Amino acid sequence: MSVSEMEPVSEMETGTATREKSMNRGVLGIVSASHFLNDATQALLIPIYPLLKDRFSLTFTQLGLISLTYQITGSLLQPLIGHWTDRHPMPRSLAAGMCLTLAGMLTVSAAPSYLWLILGACVLGMGSSVFHPESSRVARMASGGRFGLAQSVFQVGGNAGQACGPLLAAAIIVPHGQSSLSWLAPMPLIAAILLFWIGSWEAAELRETRQSLRESSSSLPSRTIAWIFTILLVLIFSKYFYIASINNYLIFYLTRRFGIPVQAAQLRLFLFMFAMAAGTLLGGPIGDRIGRRRVIRVSILGVAPFTLALPYLNLAWTTVTIFVIGFILSSAFPAIVVFAQELLPGRVGTVAGLFFGLSFGMAGIGAAVLGRTADAYGVELVYDICAYLPLLGLLALYLPDLGTRPEKTE
Repeated sequence: MSVSEMEPVSEMETGTATREKSMNRGVLGIVSASHFLNDATQALLIPIYPLLKDRFSLTFTQLGLISLTYQITGSLLQPLIGHWTDRHPMPRSLAAGMCLTLAGMLTVSAAPSYLWLILGACVLGMGSSVFHPESSRVARMASGGRFGLAQSVFQVGGNAGQACGPLLAAAIIVPHGQSSLSWLAPMPLIAAILLFWIGSWEAAELRETRQSLRESSSSLPSRTIAWIFTILLVLIFSKYFYIASINNYLIFYLTRRFGIPVQAAQLRLFLFMFAMAAGTLLGGPIGDRIGRRRVIRVSILGVAPFTLALPYLNLAWTTVTIFVIGFILSSAFPAIVVFAQELLPGRVGTVAGLFFGLSFGMAGIGAAVLGRTADAYGVELVYDICAYLPLLGLLALYLPDLGTRPEKTE
C-alpha cells in the first residue's frame, strides 16, 4: 500500500506526517497489551467493594462516592488532557499515566481508612485519563494508514482487560484480602516499562517529522462540525447506556425471568463480552474498507431489531440475541473515534479523550440510573426501556461523507 492510496486526510491526522507504508505491528501490539494491563488494573476496584464494605463498615452511599470520584477523574479529565497534549506533545506521559495507575492500586491496597480509599480511587482515575488519549494517538501513528484496524486492535486490549479484572479480583483479592491487591502490581509496572520505550519511539517520530499538531485543520464550517459531534455523542450515549444495562443487570434479568442458576447467567454475560471483543476487533478494519459512516449506521441502528425483540424471546433465542447485540453494537466505537479524528485532523488526543471519557462516564451514569429503575419497577422494565435506545441511531443517517475513501490493500 502506498501513501497515495491512503485516505485523503490521513497524512496530518496523527499529529505527524504519515510516512509508514505498513503498520508498525510491534508498537501497536505493545500499546494494545498496555491497554489490557491498564484496564485490568482499573477493573479491580469495583469487584472488591464487598470486601471494602465489610472491612470499613461502609454504606452504599460511601461506596457510591468512591465510584463517583473514580468516574469523575477517569472521564472528565480525559478530553482536557488530550487537548493539552495535542498542543504540547508529551510522549513520556504514557509511562507517567501507568505509574499513576500503579500508585492508585497500591494506595487502595494499603488504605487504612475511607479517605485513603477515596484518594486511591482518584489516582486510579487520573491514571486512566492520562493513558487513553496519548495511547490512542500512538496507535494511530503506528497504523500505517489503516486507522480503523489500529483503533480496533488498541481497543480490544482494553476490552479484554476489563473482562479479566473481575476474574483476577475473584481469584486473588477476595480470598486473600485488601492487601493482596498489591500482588498484582507487576501488571501496571510492566506496562509502564513498555510504555517508556513507546514514548521514546513517539518522541523520535515527532522529532523526525517536525510537524506541529496545530498545522492540521478541518475544511468544514464550525457549525457543521458541532452538529456532527452532537450526533456522535448521542450515538455514544445510546450505545453505552445499553451496554450498562447488560453489564450490570443481565444476570439478575436472566435468573429472575428464566429461573436459571447464577453460574449459567454468568456464562451468558461472558458470551456477550466475548462478542463485544470480536465486534470491536472487526469494526475498525471493516470501516477501513467500506467506510466509517456505513459501519456506524449499521452498528447503532442495525442492532435495534434485536434489542426490541429481546424482552419477548425464550432462553435459547435470548442467548443467541445477546451475542448478536454484543457483536454488532461494539463494532461502532472504533469507527466513531476514527470518524471524529478525521473530522478534526490534528486533534487526535482531544477526540480520543472526549470519546473514551464519555464512554467511561456514560457507563457509570447508566448503571446508576438503570439501577434506580430496577429497584423501583423491576429489572424487566430496564430492558423494555433500553430496547428503544438504538433507535437514536437514526441520527447516523445525517452523518456526512467526509470525502474519504476506503483504503486499498495490495
